[in-house]
Amino acid sequence: MKKDILIVDAYNMIGNWPDLNRLKLAGRLEEARDNLLTILSEYHKYQRIEMIVVFDAMYVPGMSKKYDHYGLEVVWTGQDQTADEYIEALTKQKQTRFTQVTVATSDQAEQWTVFSAGALRIPAGELLTDINQTRKEVHTQAVKFADKGQVRHSPWSEGQLSKLEKLRDHLGDDDHTRK
Repeated sequence: MKKDILIVDAYNMIGNWPDLNRLKLAGRLEEARDNLLTILSEYHKYQRIEMIVVFDAMYVPGMSKKYDHYGLEVVWTGQDQTADEYIEALTKQKQTRFTQVTVATSDQAEQWTVFSAGALRIPAGELLTDINQTRKEVHTQAVKFADKGQVRHSPWSEGQLSKLEKLRDHLGDDDHTRK
């Protein structure tokens, strides 16, 4: 069985996911980035796949770094490298006979490079649908689990239970006297 790796073109998701795009258009790009990382880290928690989120440095000049964020590897490319270039090179490196890379992007040009490396592609909208479906399934399972953990109250009153207990004891006594 191959190990799954999901590489996410971050600004592509922000531009294609309605809630995040609204934040970006309102001049709240940092909040959109934080929300994206929160959504993806929650998704990662349930899917348990390696996830690499790549931000293009064009929005944060001079910044090039990697760090972990709640199980995600977050990469900011250097000024001299676009997210697409980074993702394409990373895909070629990570796609092996032991790993299956999927790239989340809606960039048509990038998809062909990804396919030529043997990787898969998931469009931004489809990833969002998958994330929302996973959330729904997790919530449904949590409700079922919580429901099973609730204390069920007996349909019998305390008085009825007391009478049943006495009857059981009495029947038990009769059972001993018959032997």
